[in-house]
This record gives sequence, structure tokens and C-alpha cells, in this order.
Amino acid sequence: MTSRSLFRLGLAGAVAAGGILLAGLPADASKAPKPRTVPVRLLALNDFHGHLEPPTGSSGRMVDEHGNTVDAGGAAYVATHLKALADRNTIAVAQGDLIGATPLISAAYHDEPTVELMGKLGLQVAAVGNHEFDEGYDELRRIMKGGCHPVDGCSPAGRWKGAAFDYVGANVLFKNRHERTDALSALGTSPQIKKLMADWGVPALPPVSVKWMNGVPIGFIGLVTQTTPTIVTAEGIKDIKFVDEVKAANVASKLLKLVGVKAQVVLVHEGDQVTPNQSPDACSAVPGAGNRIATQVDAEIDLVLSGHSHQAYLCTVKDPKGRDRLHSQGGSFGRVITQVDLKVDLRTRDIDRASVVADNHVVTRTVTPDAEISAFVQTWKDRVSEVANRPVGTITADIPNTAAPSGESPLGNLIADAQLAATRTGGNAQVALMNPGGLRASLSYASSPAGEGDGVVTYGEAFTVQPFNNLMQVITLTGAQLKTALEQQFTGGPNNQPFNRILQPSANLTYTYSQSAAWGSKVSALMIDGQPVTDTQTIRVAMNNFLVGGGDAFPVFTEGTELWSGPLDIDAFVDHLGQNNPIAPPATNRITVTG
Repeated sequence: MTSRSLFRLGLAGAVAAGGILLAGLPADASKAPKPRTVPVRLLALNDFHGHLEPPTGSSGRMVDEHGNTVDAGGAAYVATHLKALADRNTIAVAQGDLIGATPLISAAYHDEPTVELMGKLGLQVAAVGNHEFDEGYDELRRIMKGGCHPVDGCSPAGRWKGAAFDYVGANVLFKNRHERTDALSALGTSPQIKKLMADWGVPALPPVSVKWMNGVPIGFIGLVTQTTPTIVTAEGIKDIKFVDEVKAANVASKLLKLVGVKAQVVLVHEGDQVTPNQSPDACSAVPGAGNRIATQVDAEIDLVLSGHSHQAYLCTVKDPKGRDRLHSQGGSFGRVITQVDLKVDLRTRDIDRASVVADNHVVTRTVTPDAEISAFVQTWKDRVSEVANRPVGTITADIPNTAAPSGESPLGNLIADAQLAATRTGGNAQVALMNPGGLRASLSYASSPAGEGDGVVTYGEAFTVQPFNNLMQVITLTGAQLKTALEQQFTGGPNNQPFNRILQPSANLTYTYSQSAAWGSKVSALMIDGQPVTDTQTIRVAMNNFLVGGGDAFPVFTEGTELWSGPLDIDAFVDHLGQNNPIAPPATNRITVTG
């Protein structure tokens, strides 16, 4: 078996390679009946998010095929299940978010441990997800190609060697279509390829990867949700754009056809929500953004394996020509491996769709964890333990990130208070706002792993709450702009908020919103320190750089002026915990809701 990226595969090379792989058979073999098809097995992961250790709480449980809720996930268990499922016909793939929003064991080293793990697991191709861009495009390129981090230097493992698999993203293009034309020429010398890509734009990442199995090429098209600019920090992706997934897939499909690759698989980091508590093998997906892609991409594409929504489903949808096509996803955090068995016709080199059989396997912990991977994880756990187990503060009770009817959560309010405290001096902040999606876990009164006693919060626990290393910033807004931002929390406005997304306010910011009022008139009684806010007054507002860049569909924040940058959000939180011992769960009474 050989494999190669399409960046190194020209039209002539693709045809010649196929001929070489099928030639040179022994004389007696030529007399034997030739098979009409050859088998291929795909094993897929999505949304691993650096969970080298078994995930905990609800993130570490999964409903299995029999309706039972079981413990699932963890790198050593993933390895055991992969070894049991893999055969000589296997290609391992992934649908994005392998890294980003990761536990400290991976995040402390810029997710190099997770990417190394994926190489050890035999991963060959992965679509980029939005979280692959959490630290920006340049950092993603470092993860792909190698080299030590430009600020933090090399990890304890030494100089980073780069990913052992191909990252692909067909809908990630440079904004300046004349920039880095070397990436364009590297796609091949064929005039047809050059014209196709010249009309399309300059790719910022390899759009496709071709892997050979049993003498036939399989083309993998990578896609990431086109909403990525609204959910990652703007500065890190300022030079690239994320175009429509369907249009990009269709261009990539044509590119594969030009080099003779007819067996085509989309790996897309976009998916659908599901009806809860269904078997992972059920088609429980509620048609949404994922279904749009799965049904509209070119009919030449045979399978669509998805991610992003963290759900598990196996569906059969219709392609534009009315033929059946698999649309699947495998949960998140390494709790499910999607197995797809198929056959490729040796004459047409295309996938026989009638042969496609898919199965979502729950990664149970009832098997023996893989010894090599267990040792690998323990090595990184030991390396990060001194940092992770350091006590940073105490709490008097659980501080959950579960939203109250107002949309506030005790943890969200605590974070907002911490951010205001960290930005008053220097940034002259008057209020703070925190995006609820940036809170990844609750603080538990009794969960400290370091054994210091109930109520102790460790650095590792604090980091689990806020794993993004966002920068605290302060901008100046008018009272009218602040009110607009609060209106932008709700659906129905021109910012296309997909669902109500309530920002967590610092204690001195209060207001009322009406559930029944029209968009633009929902917010009233807006006050700071008990004083009514006027449209014309100026206000210094603290938030993370993700929100300042308009993230989570809050474009009004990009209109802010007098930008000031301060500490990392995790440092602001840790300092607040240390300076206010012990901390009680804040009340959720800063927002009043009317009918």
C-alpha cells in the first residue's frame, strides 16, 4: 500500500501509479480469476479534542447500541478498539477538532501530544475543524509541518516533527488570490488543474489527499464549517477565508476526477443535531447544516463523514442524482469509532455504493487498555502534573456552568467578575462580558485530583473551565452600542444569531429583557453600578479577544475603539480565585426576564 497527498500527485503520476500497482503479477497469478472488486475499510474519529485521558462526567458516557449508557473514551481504549477493528484493508481518517479546547495534558504543549497520538494510532487523513484554528493559521501550519513553538519553545519531547498524517481543507483559501502561488503550482502541471484552481482561488491548505488501497486510489476531500470565522479569534485567520462547503467540495471533486480518482469521500467538520438518547447506529439526525452538505455535494462523491455537532448517527441520504449516500458522525471525545466497509470496482475504480456498510462502535472501557498508549499518556500526565495539581484557590460549593432561566450561570458570572477585576487597572474597564461557549466545565467542590481536600481548585481544574488561552481586552463602546450588543444575543436580528446566546455580565451590569418583544426592543433598564446607561455615554467594556473580533455573532464589538490588551483569560481567573478565598457561587440575578 502506498499513499500520497495530491500536492505531490499530478495527472500523469496518478495514472502511472495505478498502472505500476496493477502490473508485474506472477505468471501463474495471471491465469487465476481476477476479482471484480477490492475491499476497503474506513475507521473514523471526530472531535477528539485532546482527550488523552478518559473523559469524565457526561462527556465520558455514551448510549450504546442496546440503549445502555456506558463509560466510553480515552486514548488507550481507542487504541485497543482500533486494533480490534483494523484489517489489512484499513484507512484511518478523522473529521476535525482533533485539537483545540483540550484538557491541560495536551493544551499545555500546544496539542503536540494529541497530534503525536494520532500518528501512533495510524491516522492517515484528517479534515481541519474550527478548533484547529484556535491558535491561528500559522500555528496550524507549525503543527502540520514541525518546529518548536515560537514563544514557548520546544516541549519536553524535543523539537516537534510535525503531523504524521495529512490535514486537508478544500474550503480554506487565501483572501488574496495572488498570494503564495507556489501552493497553486504544487497541485500539478496539468493545464486543466491549473485552470480549475486559478478560477477557484489559492488554497491555504491541501484541499484533498489520495490514498491507495489494494491497487485503487481513494480521494478524501476535507471541509470545515464555513462559520469558522465567527467561532475562532479573528486575528489568527485574518489572511484566509472559509467559503461555502458545497461549492468547495464540488471543485475538489472535479480536481480528483482530473487525476483519475473516482472513489471519493468527504470528511467534513459540520454536522447535525439529533433526537437524544438514540442508538449511535440510528439515523437520529435532525436535518440541518450537515444534511445540506451531505445531500448537495456533487453526485461523484460517495460518502460524507461528518463532525462538529458531537453527535452519533448513521444516515442514508440522496445525492443530487437521487442515489443513496452515507452520511454519518461518531460523537466526540474518542467515545465512538465509525467503521465503514465498502468495495471498489477495479474496472471503474469507483465505489460500489450498494456495498457500503457502516457501524458506529462505542469505545467501551471494558477492554484492556493498550499498553503502549497507556504509557504514552502517563508520560505526558507526569510532565504536566506539577502544573495541573497546583492549588489556586478554594470554593464553598459547586459552581456550575448550567444556565438559569435568565441565561446566566454561577460560573459565567464568576468569570465575568474575574475579568473585570483583571482589567480595571490598565484597561480602565467598567464592566465585563463573557461568552458562555467559552466555559467548558463546571467547578466541583469535591473533585480536586491533588488530594488537598474539598473545595480546593487546582490550576488543572481552572484550565478545564477556560482552555482557550484567549487574551483579555478592553474596548470603548457607546451606551447605544452596548445595548445593540445585548440585542444581538437573541435570534431574529440581522446578525443571524442561530440561537439565544446570553453573555455573562459582571455584577455591576444589570438589565431586563422581554421574551415577547421584537428584536431591537428586547433590552431595557440597562444600568451600570445602579445608574441608567444613556445612548451617548462611553463605556469601557472588558471581554476576551474572541468576542472583540466579533465572535459568536456579535459584530457590534468590532466597532469598539481604544483597544487595550491585558492578561490571558485563564490568568485572570486564577488570580481572582487566589485573591478571594473562599469563593461562593455567585447569584444569577443580574438579568431580569419578563414575558
